[in-house]
This record gives sequence, C-alpha cells and structure tokens, in this order.
Amino acid sequence: MQLQVTQENLNRALGTVARVANARNPLPVLANVLLRVDNNRLSLSATNLDIAITQFIGAKITAGGSITVPARLMQDFIGSLPDGVIDLSLEDTKLHITTERYNSVINGIVADDFPVMPSITGGSTWNVPAATLKKALQQVAFAASADESRPVLTGVLLHTVGGRLYLAATDSYRLAEKDLGLNKLEVSMLVPASAMQDLLRILGDSEEDVSITHDDQQVLFRVGDVELVARLLEGKYPEYRKLIPQQFAVTATLKRPDFLNVTKVSSLFARESAGSVTVEVDEASSKLSIRSVASQLGENTATAEAEVHGSGSITLNSRYLLDALQALTTDSVVFSFNGKLEPTLLKDAGGTDYTHIVMPLKS
Repeated sequence: MQLQVTQENLNRALGTVARVANARNPLPVLANVLLRVDNNRLSLSATNLDIAITQFIGAKITAGGSITVPARLMQDFIGSLPDGVIDLSLEDTKLHITTERYNSVINGIVADDFPVMPSITGGSTWNVPAATLKKALQQVAFAASADESRPVLTGVLLHTVGGRLYLAATDSYRLAEKDLGLNKLEVSMLVPASAMQDLLRILGDSEEDVSITHDDQQVLFRVGDVELVARLLEGKYPEYRKLIPQQFAVTATLKRPDFLNVTKVSSLFARESAGSVTVEVDEASSKLSIRSVASQLGENTATAEAEVHGSGSITLNSRYLLDALQALTTDSVVFSFNGKLEPTLLKDAGGTDYTHIVMPLKS
C-alpha cells in the first residue's frame, strides 16, 4: 500500500470511525482501525462487532493494500499534524507516515484478522432526508434505556403505522415518539440507541438523503461517503402507543422558556429527593407552579403564567421534565395529565409530529 492523502480528510475520517474501536475488548484488533485501498479511494473502518462505521476519502493511490493500526494512536497522531499532504506506505505490518517535517512508523496487525460485518442480502432500501432524521434522533434517542438487563429498551424503534414512519424510544419512565412522514415500505426494526447516537454524529449538517438498507438482522445507513452498519436488537418492543392517553382532564399551554426556567430553578432544590418536583396547574389563577422541597436546604415554588383548562397536581422527575422541554422546538408547549398516577404528555403547541410522555412519581 502506498498513497497520498490530505491531513484534513484523514483526520476527519478518523474522527468519524475511531470512536467505535474498543481498546478494552479482549480481541486486540478491535482497538484498531482498518485502512484499505478500495476502488481508488482509501476506506477507514472500525467495529465493536455490533456496530461498524466506514468512511471513504479521496487519495492519490500508487499501490493497493490494507492494514489495521491502533485507532487511538492514529487519531491523536494525525490530529496533531499540520495541514498538508501525508504519505502513507506499508512495509509488512509497519505503516510509514511521512510529511514534510515528520517521519513516523506505526506497528499494525494484518487486515485478515479484522472482523467484517456480514453483508445485507435481499434487504429493502429506502431514503429519509438527513435533516428530518437528525431532528428525529435528537428528539427521541435520549429516551432509550441504558439498562442492559432489559435489552429491548436499549433500542430505538423505527417502524411504520398506517403508512407513516415513526421513531420511538422508552426507558419505561418516559417515552418519545416522532412522526417522520409518509413511507411506502412496511418497516419494523429495533436499532441499538448507541448506533443511533453514532448516526446522529455522522449526520452533522448533511443535506443529503440518508439511504437505509436492512434485512432481518442488520441495518445499513449510508450518508454521503460514510456507512454505518448495526446489528438489530431481537425481542418484542412494548406496545407503547397504548400508554398514550387520548383525552386529558388538565391542560396548560405556556411559553417554553418560562416552563424551562421554573423547572430548572425547582430542580436545584430537588437534588436531595432524587429530582422529585410537584407540578400544580390552577385554572382559577391561570398559573402553572412547580414546588420542590429539600429538607436540609429549604424549599422553592416557581410559577409561570399559562392558559389553563382544569386543575390538578402531579409529581414528576425534574430531569425527565427538563429533557422533554429541551427536546421540544416551538415557543409554546402543551402540558397535559389526568390523575396523579397517569402519564403526562408534553408536545409543541399546534404540533402533532412529536409526542413526549413522562410517567409520574408516587408523591
């Protein structure tokens, strides 16, 4: 292998793929990134056996070949080099990296030892605008669980209902669902939330369509010159739509910045009680108030003006409430609930494409 590539392109590609490499895995090659000449381009790949990311970059190729080198060292080293052209050449398993002022050798492992994700055969392919998918992931992916004891909840569900495509995630304490619009194909797949977070980083400010190819076991997201392959999670996802109430006894519509501010202030006093705050909606005074108590520090009540129908109170986790409010995008939000032990719903005022449910705490 012998080629020339720009520092900027190589550094950007390493930043995209290297985060997947896992230095703590018992397989040493999984801490490496694979460099391979592919159709007159240089491809960089990394995998942890569940997720694999590949990026293709332009290069001036003199001779083909492939090698794997330590991802962390390669990324840090290339990131430290000045802008300009980098020469890469391979002798046995030693990668020589040469610039105008630097001459380095990195010891690698033969590419034959690098695991390759099985190719997707006979799958379906369809497209989603990058901006649409990015916004949906920002609003949904964080609601997935980090608890590996319930693997199915660590995924993000991408599925169609009535000809429309939805993205959904829940950790059983909260639920987020986003409507991505019409989709002709029938889709139902559970993608690891970690893969969706990697995809979110890859999307960046891309304005292209994201090509999605999948079979029963894997999904491939292709964004420009970057490909992400992830193994799908197995198991039956909860029928979460049954949790979403259709009617509410209490509804408050208020400015999102006001709701955010009173929640943030109240959360300061709720640290002692695991984030517990009580939200009270009063129709007579047209106000929403949040009360929090810290036995050692004091207590706080913060109030915001609201357009109110019905009166009542409910106890929620302030962190979940803050996450929900930060995921909403319009200036005004609607906050609705029924009894003290029933789900609360938050959505953008006038919006129908994003739903966020927060389960109450026992007060």
